Amino acid sequence: MHQATPWDAARAEAIVSQHAGLEGPMLPILHALQHEFGHVDEAAAPLIAKALNLSRAEVHGVITFYHDFRREPAGRHILKLCRGEACQSMGSEALAEDFLAKLGIDWHGSTADGELTVEPVFCLGLCACSPAALLDDEVIGRLDAESLVEAVDAVRA
Repeated sequence: MHQATPWDAARAEAIVSQHAGLEGPMLPILHALQHEFGHVDEAAAPLIAKALNLSRAEVHGVITFYHDFRREPAGRHILKLCRGEACQSMGSEALAEDFLAKLGIDWHGSTADGELTVEPVFCLGLCACSPAALLDDEVIGRLDAESLVEAVDAVRA
């Protein structure tokens, strides 16, 4: 997994400038910022707005519309649990509720040690292997409570 760097306004401005000349640059800028820093800091909105001649509200609207953009740093490992219909029909909702309760967090939350962030995803296209998840971009299928804990423990070790 890519290790994010701490927020740096000068680096963020360089990223925005690099992408500002592209056609439809907003999403590539946001993806690049999140890749670099692990999230899109609130200080990014004015930089993007200025570079693209948009209002801060327009930029904020895009950041908040897309669920994949984090506004706060994520944990060292990211678990995306599928909440699509096929996974739901195979018990993913109960599995997620129990797992989140054990961790003492909610969706988009991170564990106190900063090791794990749990996010919902609405279909991974792994319906035949449901319930499914991505853990640090690695696919896990046919999850149950035991296999989920084992997978997470393996990356956290």
